[in-house]
Parts: sequence; structure tokens; C-alpha cells
Amino acid sequence: MAISRSQLLKELLPGLNALFGMQYETYGEEHKEIFETETSERSFEEETKLSGFSAAPVKNEGNAIAYDNAQEAWTARYNHETIALGFSITEEAMEDNLYDTLSARYTKALARAMAYTKQVKGANVLNNGFSSSYKGGDGVELFSTAHPLVSGGTNSNEPSTAADLNETSLEAAVIQIAGWTDERGLLIAAKPRKLIVPPSLMFVATRLLETELRVGTNNNDINALKNNGSIPGGYSVNHYLTDTNAWFLCTDVPNGLKHFVRTPLANSMDGDFDTGNVRYKARERYSFGWSDPLGAYGSPGA
Repeated sequence: MAISRSQLLKELLPGLNALFGMQYETYGEEHKEIFETETSERSFEEETKLSGFSAAPVKNEGNAIAYDNAQEAWTARYNHETIALGFSITEEAMEDNLYDTLSARYTKALARAMAYTKQVKGANVLNNGFSSSYKGGDGVELFSTAHPLVSGGTNSNEPSTAADLNETSLEAAVIQIAGWTDERGLLIAAKPRKLIVPPSLMFVATRLLETELRVGTNNNDINALKNNGSIPGGYSVNHYLTDTNAWFLCTDVPNGLKHFVRTPLANSMDGDFDTGNVRYKARERYSFGWSDPLGAYGSPGA
């Protein structure tokens, strides 16, 4: 349906002082703090995790050397989605000197709507990360205590008991990440990179990572998390996280959380011959997801 004069009667009045409602500030591209971004030239992308070799055994004198087999562990798939939105303005509205103001004002609103959608879709990877309805290439959800390994073991990227963000739970997460292994059980020396929190936890995160001494104690102990540089990237607030208690750590494990751009954001317009209306649209195509779940650690909060 086109935007007509009946919807914009006040804008036709000469005595109108101000229009408001579309000049709100917006949050930035917060998904960039979480996801690696890559371009795509296909309708979908797939990434396969490979298994290396197990630890080398002792070769006794005179015995044959042992041989091991490498193999594919599992494959992650990214299905791109097309995101598009548009509006049109009637020929009559344009004739009544509304074209310039409407096109400028509503194209900005269109860009805001597209940007908002992208942030929501990116954050939903974390929001849905504890749900078994959203499984990755290894057959379990993003955050699980039992990511299966080729060796028969498992990796865990969430606490065994859900915990709120505090000094104890954050230190436990750092220790747990240090114990992750590859598909054959070899330690991978993973480390946290950045803490991601909702707005409700921003002050907790500040106290945990930026104070010199321990938080909430009468002891004159140092803040070990800060002193050791355990989370070198500090923290970022993501305003699109839906759980006010959940918190996440992005790690330095490569090929973890990913954002593929198939078609960048583009705007276009054309005129409709039958009605005389002018139509505007914005369109982009992308996908959010994860390949290696060890790219992140998460707790839903207690």
C-alpha cells in the first residue's frame, strides 16, 4: 500500500512546526564484535571440520611405526536469507510538494529497519544457542556440555550448572576453555577474547574486568582476571540479547561464529506506470551461524 496524502495530512499544513519519531539514535553494528564476516559467491556455504592425529605413541625398538587416519568430523552449513523491505509514495502526494521530504525521511527509516533486522538476526545465534531446536554441524546446539569428538570424548562450552556472571563463574569459564581439545583429544590452547553481555550486566562486567582489586570482598587481593589479562578484549554490550542473565565469551578459536555476506545492502527505486506511484526498496542477503562451536562459551545465567 502506498503512502498517500490521507496518511500525511499534517505534513500538508503550512503551520506545522516539527515532525518527530524517526530521528532516534541507533546502536551500531554490534554483530561485528561477535562474528567473523566473510563474503560469499554461492547460494549457501559449507565448512567442514577436519580431525587431525592422536598423540604419537612410543615406538619400541624393532617394531613397525604406527599409522593414524585423518578424517572429516562434520560439516556446518550456512543458508543465506534475503532481507528486503520497501515503501511507495502516491503520485498525488508527490505533486503536493511532499516528494523531497518524504523520500529523504523514509529512506532513512528504511535503512534503520534493515540495520535493526541484521542486529536481531545476529544476536539470535546467541539467543537460541541453548536450545536443542537450533543444532549445528556436530548435531547439538551451540552451547552444550557434550560436543562430540571423533576420539569419543566431548568438549563443553557451557557450565555444567548454569551460573550468573560473577568472579567465580567467569574464572571457571576461563579455566574450562583452557582444557578444550581437538577432535583427537589434543589440547588446543584456546583462550577467551571478549565478554559479551546484555545491557543489564554492563555494570557487573565493568567491575569484574576493570577494577584493580577483587570485587565484593574485604580482602586486599588483586583482581586476577584483570592482572592476568584473561579477557584481553574486555567486554561489549549487545542490546539485542533477549535474556537479561545470559553472558557469553568469544574465543580465539578460528572459524567459530560467522557472518556470510552474499549480497551487500542496496537501495533502488522505480516508478509504477499504472498508478504513477514511486516505489523504494532496500535488499540484502546474508547468513549468521557457527562452524566451530568452540568459537564461543555461554551461560544462560542461574
